[in-house]
Amino acid sequence: MVWVLDSTLREGEQTPGVYFDKHIKLAIANLLDEVGVDIIEAGHPMVTPEIHAAVKSIAQKGYQRIVGAHSRSLKSDVDLALECGVGFIGIFYCVSDERLETVFKKDLDSAIGLIQDVIKYAKNQKPDLLIRYTPEDTVRSQFENVVKASVAAVEAGADIISVADTTGFMVPGTSRSMYDYISKLKDEFAKRNLSPKVAVHCHNDRGLALANALDAYRAGVDIIDAASLGLGERAGIVDLAQLLTVLTIDYKENRWNLNKLVELYDLVSQHSGIPVPANFPITGKNAFTHCAGVHTHAASVNPMHYESLSPEVVGRTRTFSLDHMSGIASLRYALALIDESSLDDELQHDVLREVKSVGQRGRTVDLAELKHIVDAVKHHQTYAGK
Repeated sequence: MVWVLDSTLREGEQTPGVYFDKHIKLAIANLLDEVGVDIIEAGHPMVTPEIHAAVKSIAQKGYQRIVGAHSRSLKSDVDLALECGVGFIGIFYCVSDERLETVFKKDLDSAIGLIQDVIKYAKNQKPDLLIRYTPEDTVRSQFENVVKASVAAVEAGADIISVADTTGFMVPGTSRSMYDYISKLKDEFAKRNLSPKVAVHCHNDRGLALANALDAYRAGVDIIDAASLGLGERAGIVDLAQLLTVLTIDYKENRWNLNKLVELYDLVSQHSGIPVPANFPITGKNAFTHCAGVHTHAASVNPMHYESLSPEVVGRTRTFSLDHMSGIASLRYALALIDESSLDDELQHDVLREVKSVGQRGRTVDLAELKHIVDAVKHHQTYAGK
C-alpha cells in the first residue's frame, strides 16, 4: 500500500507568484484531510513568520492525516518545526560532489556527519517523529554518495529516504529509469538489513513526473509526493488528482475520496491565481466533454466507446459540447435535455446550421444558448410562412 504526500502548501508555494493566506491554507488542508492523503506537507516554518503560524495552525487542527514540515539540515529549523507540533519532518541536504565542493565547501564525510547530527537531534526531541531525509537532486548525484548518506541517515534515525528528481531528469525506459533507480537503492538497503520507507519526489520538467512516479510505484516505492494542479518549482511536480485517480482505477489502491478533488482544485486555483487548464486530465473543464459528432453519437449510446474513465468516479458528469464539430446525433441528445425533442427534421437541421455557425466563431453553445437558438429558428420559420 503506497502512501501519498501532498505538497501543495510547501512545494506549491514555490510556484512563482503563489502564496496562500493562512485561512486558505487551513481550508486546503481541510480538503486534503477529506481526500485522505497520508501526509500533508504544510510548509517550511523558517521561511516567514506567517508560514510558521500557518504550519502550527494546521498541525494543531487534529486531522486524521499526518501533518509535516520542511527543514534544512539545521537544528534551528528542526526546533521551529517541532514547536509547531508536526508529526513529520523532511530534512534535505545535497551530497553530489559538485554541490559539496562549490556550494557547501564540505567533503562527503563532513556533510554526512552534519546530516546525522540533525536527525539524531530531531529524534531525541520527539522519538515518535517521522523523519525523512532527502539527498537533494538525488538522481544526478553520485550513486555511491547517495547510498552512503542515506544509510548513515537511516542509522541515525531517519524513517524515510526520498529520491528527488529535482530537475525532472528521469526518463522511463532509458538508462535514466526511475524504476531501475528505486530498485537499486532498495537492494542496497536490503544488503545492509535496513528497511526504511522509500519516497519519490518527481519534477515535471520533461512532462514525465507522473510516468516516473508510476515507474517508482512499480519498483515498490512506499511514498509518492504530489501537489494540487501539479504546482511547484518551474513546471511543478506530480499532479495529485491524476496520481490518485490512476492509483485507484488502474492499481486498485482504493483508499481516497476522489469526489473532493474538483472542490480542492477550484479552491487552489482561485487562490493561486493559476487556472485549471481546460484540457487537464480529471479536473479540467473538458476532461469529460465530447465534441466531435462521431464521438458524441457513440458516447451517447455507450460512453465507454470514447471514455476509459467514468466521470462519476471523480464526482463529475459527462457533457457534450455543441460547436462546428457537432453532428445531428449530438444535437438531438442536447435537444432532449431542453425538452425540444419534438422538432421536425427540417428545424433540427436549421438549428444545427446555427450551432455550427457559432462554433466557427470559436465558441461553444451551452444548453441555455441552444434554447435561444431553437426559439429563434422557430420564430423565423413562423415569420417566413406568413
